[in-house]
Amino acid sequence: MKGVWIEKTGGTEVLQYKTDIQVPELKEGEVLVKNEYIGVNYIDTYFRTGLYAPPHYPYILGREGAGTIAALGPNTPSSLSLNSSVVYMHQFAYAEYTPVPAHMVVPLPPTISPKTAAAAIIQGLTALTLIRDAYPVQRGDWILVHAAAGGVGLWLVQLLKAVGARTIATASTAEKRELAKTYGAEVTLEYFDNGDVFVKKVLEVTGGKGVSAVFDGVGKATFDASLGSLARKGSLVSFGNASGAVPPVTISRLTTKNAKLLRPNLFTYISEEGELEKASAELWDFIVKDKMDPRIHEVYPLKDIVRVHQDLEGRKTTGKLLLQP
Repeated sequence: MKGVWIEKTGGTEVLQYKTDIQVPELKEGEVLVKNEYIGVNYIDTYFRTGLYAPPHYPYILGREGAGTIAALGPNTPSSLSLNSSVVYMHQFAYAEYTPVPAHMVVPLPPTISPKTAAAAIIQGLTALTLIRDAYPVQRGDWILVHAAAGGVGLWLVQLLKAVGARTIATASTAEKRELAKTYGAEVTLEYFDNGDVFVKKVLEVTGGKGVSAVFDGVGKATFDASLGSLARKGSLVSFGNASGAVPPVTISRLTTKNAKLLRPNLFTYISEEGELEKASAELWDFIVKDKMDPRIHEVYPLKDIVRVHQDLEGRKTTGKLLLQP
């Protein structure tokens, strides 16, 4: 089968497109998904660069995809059947076929296409669990979203609008800030080299109070400004490292505002039985009822994987990147 793997960590030069990878053999409780669309996420670059350690080499990148079930391993649930349309979250997705534990597979309703599902499942569920679990957003809350024109960012501004929050969105260009506003942000701000200037702008918007929560997928470059933008009893939810990992934090910095600091992980929020199905059903409901747009930037051929990672890391994209084998 076709696929992309790495044999060491590094820059985009370590990405190897192959056409002769052996189709995986299924273990107990797994299904084999023939991928129609494969999602690209920033975490893929973390495994490529070594920020997160791959478990072995060669290692097939990718964490999500959608397609049809091509084979069933021993003792798979009766709810899953051959040729049914599914979406999944699991490693080894940059390939024609991916072996997936059955509990990470979600059958698709007729209202959700594989293309939409592949564009939505990780980033959409990440955004949904952020506003439901990391900080339970209330109607009327002021919320700050960094990198609001990115994949998770656009989901956040749409979901926050749907639940009645007031959103301040940041993005790196005027075009991206306008896109965030189109998708639901009430106010947009540019980044400032001086974090104090940024905090002052946030306080002006919020009547001097600050925001109830910051959803920060940027990391190192925005952390201090995010913390300064919080209201009393506010929550800083740091969920990504696009600018680099946040250095160790002195916990006493939270004292001034009785602030909360979280570093959540989607998979921990959906690890118990029934949680993935429940969250997915709520996401599909938002997509259908609120006409949410996954904003697919481009569908790339899998063989163009070097260009994909270069575009993603070079801030040349808005929304979701997909691959086709």
